Amino acid sequence: MSRLGIFVDRKTLSSAEQLTALIHCRDVAEAMGHSVEFIFPVDIHRIPQMDALFIRARTDPMNVTYVAARMASFHDIPVIDDPRSIRVCSDKINMYCQLMKKGVSIPRTIFLSRHELSPEKAEELFGELGRPLVIKEPSTSFSLRVEKVQDTAEFMRVSRRFSKLSDWIVVQQFVESQYDWRIGVLGGELLYACKYTIPTTTFKIQASVNGHVVYCDVLSVPPEEIPPDVLDLGLEAGNAIGNGLYGVDIKKADGHACVIEVNDNPSLESGEDAHYPLVYRKIVGHLLGA
Repeated sequence: MSRLGIFVDRKTLSSAEQLTALIHCRDVAEAMGHSVEFIFPVDIHRIPQMDALFIRARTDPMNVTYVAARMASFHDIPVIDDPRSIRVCSDKINMYCQLMKKGVSIPRTIFLSRHELSPEKAEELFGELGRPLVIKEPSTSFSLRVEKVQDTAEFMRVSRRFSKLSDWIVVQQFVESQYDWRIGVLGGELLYACKYTIPTTTFKIQASVNGHVVYCDVLSVPPEEIPPDVLDLGLEAGNAIGNGLYGVDIKKADGHACVIEVNDNPSLESGEDAHYPLVYRKIVGHLLGA
């Protein structure tokens, strides 16, 4: 019997859906003959006692989840998310560079330094990439600090605000779609697939609108209904980042699919896996063996 540590924090347990998903993961691991311990940040010293670690808290190289991942990796303990995946996916410029190196399809993308910001440059980018544009602060997650801009004044206002947080910003072609595909990838293979239907009040899967947070609807999609090009692109993107667990967001417009981003700590509590009952068995098997 092996010991699986599930690293969580108070925020992880803040919703009934997340708690239910964690309990389901624990039950699956125990049914496979393993013991499970929930590890909170205050118990991080217990990680070397585990045989594998599954991080289920918001990952960031600047928070304790990265310390947990590094600690597990240092002790040769299999871990999801691994430190490299956290570093890559938490920096959109690094992430897009990894995808570009592997020739993975993404929207037309420019990295812009704060020293290049000017109304003339903004006009040049509208001419090159089209209108509107999407601007991202590289450390964004959960659709935060991702904004759509229509004109030069808006471009300068948003990019100056983001440049206070980062030396570089990401400027991208806007790809319009009613939903994003999310392809879950584990160890280079399909884990699950779903659609995130974008709320009509925003262009993102999650946004604050008039002071209220609006979320997308989630629809799990069985394997046989995934368009082959979307599936292939999701697997390509996951493999471009690493061998761990990833949620690849894909838009398809005018018959062309492109990767919007790769998430190293994808949500699993909103019904994403409704058509994939073996998701947690595969994750535990990946970490500890079947």
